Amino acid sequence: MKERYIERIYAGWLAKIIGIRLGAAVEGWTYDQIKNVYGELHHYPVDYKRFAADDDSNGPLFFLKALEDCKDGFELTAQDVGEALLNYAPYEHGFFWWGGYGVSTEHTAYLNLRNGIEAPRSGSIEQNGHAVAEQIGGQIFIDTWGLVTPGNPDLAAKYARCAASVTHDGNGIYGGIFVATCISYAFVEEDIHKIIEKGLSYIPKDCEYTNIVRKVMEYHQEHPQCWRDCFQYIKANFGYDKYPGNCHIIPNSAVMILALLYGEGDFSNTLNICNMCGWDTDCNVGNIATIMGVRGGLESIDYHKWRKPINDLLVCSSVIGSLNIMDIPYGASYIVKLAYEVAGEEMPEPWRTIIYNRIDSCHFEYPGSTHNIQAKAGTIRRKSNQQLEYEITNSDAVARSGQRSLKVFAKPLLPAERVYVYKETHLGPTDFNNNRYSPSFSPLVYPGDAIHGSVYIPDYGRECNARMYAKEARSGDIIEGESTYLEKGKWYDLVLNIPKQEGTLIDEIGFALDIDGIHHEILSLTAFVDDLYVEHTPDYTVDFTKEEEVIWTPLQRELSQFTRAKGLMYLKDGEMNLTCADWAEAYTGRHDWEDYTAEFELTPMVGEDHFVNFRVQGAIRSYAVGLVAGDKIVLQKNDNGYTTLAQNDFAWSHHKACKISVTVKKNKIFVYADGHAVMEYMDDDYPYLMGSVGVSVKNGSHCKYRYITVKSSY
Repeated sequence: MKERYIERIYAGWLAKIIGIRLGAAVEGWTYDQIKNVYGELHHYPVDYKRFAADDDSNGPLFFLKALEDCKDGFELTAQDVGEALLNYAPYEHGFFWWGGYGVSTEHTAYLNLRNGIEAPRSGSIEQNGHAVAEQIGGQIFIDTWGLVTPGNPDLAAKYARCAASVTHDGNGIYGGIFVATCISYAFVEEDIHKIIEKGLSYIPKDCEYTNIVRKVMEYHQEHPQCWRDCFQYIKANFGYDKYPGNCHIIPNSAVMILALLYGEGDFSNTLNICNMCGWDTDCNVGNIATIMGVRGGLESIDYHKWRKPINDLLVCSSVIGSLNIMDIPYGASYIVKLAYEVAGEEMPEPWRTIIYNRIDSCHFEYPGSTHNIQAKAGTIRRKSNQQLEYEITNSDAVARSGQRSLKVFAKPLLPAERVYVYKETHLGPTDFNNNRYSPSFSPLVYPGDAIHGSVYIPDYGRECNARMYAKEARSGDIIEGESTYLEKGKWYDLVLNIPKQEGTLIDEIGFALDIDGIHHEILSLTAFVDDLYVEHTPDYTVDFTKEEEVIWTPLQRELSQFTRAKGLMYLKDGEMNLTCADWAEAYTGRHDWEDYTAEFELTPMVGEDHFVNFRVQGAIRSYAVGLVAGDKIVLQKNDNGYTTLAQNDFAWSHHKACKISVTVKKNKIFVYADGHAVMEYMDDDYPYLMGSVGVSVKNGSHCKYRYITVKSSY
């Protein structure tokens, strides 16, 4: 692993998100439709308020977690990736297109896996037929397997074959191998033809995928001037009408090769050409953007055109709500972490400290990165000023740690006006233009947490007062840390310890900068901020009398702070109700909580299986304590299916409230019911050492929950 690969991984992942966003607005359009509406399309077609979740980024990031979750080190199997799919994708909503069994390839494979058909049979032609198995998904979710193996296409091909075979077969697998190896090889090679040839060297010479790539390369060699003529050749000979299914891999792969060749090595031209060809635009542009981002690095990506509108934000729609508001540097750093571990090498500083100690911090070490930081103005009375002009810029002028920080310039400001420099920690339907792939969220920050940040005023700036703050979403109240007067030329480390609270939802954290000046004087602010991070020590209560139904669409109604794996979840009379025909689960909290105590008040209503969950890592990775038939209380572990670890007698009855409390300390579990110790268990078999909390029911049961409290053991 060469240290320069770290920045290239960020460039590749950033480019993937750029390509998805560029293609999303015209996904499914034909070449003629795009030409008639836009003519030449050289920019994002839609200025999204925030770009919601997309399957093309969900899949690559969450399937990669198979490397972290599998039990055999990095000896990946197809079933490991299949279990990542089951773990992180909600049941038939969000994440990707749920078009029906035998229609959507991913939906088909998911249901196969759910019903015990293991990978790779889950995605095989033998199981699902050629039409389903050779759709486009084998390559659109594959990019991270090339990013995690920089300069090692042999390993990229091995991983890609495993990953693609979970859902696809035949040309669907070959496309995945081709794209992943092209990405891996682009770390060490700039020549597009050589990158394509390297990708082809890993798939059969006589397969249809190789044939279409060769045909496009031959056409380009004979007719290098006009990409539109090449597209007409592809449409006439390899168009959608020639292949079965909803979105076959071959036509789309053809326009990817077209763009790589006719783009002549220019990042923007390559993406724009691919987008104007139409068909599955977000998938196609996303794949080639990753190749081009790795090949050319950050300097090849126009900042103002492509990067600034995104502002490093990535929204996802997994079952783990705290992973659904993510910045692009976080995703890149996660890939970097795995890349070094796969390579068996030690990461250099400052990256080792950043990635292993505070991977989700705002550290600004990737050139141009902003971590989705924003700015707004208010007064001491916190009334917003919609006229604030501000600019945030990644800078190497000064840094609290590492080499880079974020420069903030804001104007015009009046005396006693305040500038908030902040990061969003929770989102809702009004924050988006649309509901792409049904995101839902748990907050990133909770009462009990400590917010840290560093700020610096340059010699040419204006001295001011600063403090850390957090905003409560429902009331709009600002929770403030201690004020510090900032002198020029000196870094100040600030902290806010959010007090214990009940029924709150934190949706914003950051710096509050108060400007002094003469009455009526027009002022500006220049400051540098760095190392914004949170110590996660929760101490709070989810009070269901204060929660609310979140309506994304008439068909998607969620509960504030919760993500739902499956089942019916609703509020009534200040309680959360969870019911199912077979099973239902919902989760809240952070994915990386370690030792804590969680208490739940629940009331069994119907059925014999009423549970609370802890150390939740997804839909098939958690622990649960529940009230079951025969006046029993049981401790179970979900490892792609629940098994009972311990049980005890405990008299319970329907319509009678019960309090269950669980304390986890490393691999030890202590369970209490109505204040009495009922079980103690030590898990020595691949224990889950971190995770969020949740609730669940099985076998047609219905349970009510009044509150959940969580208190860190630190």
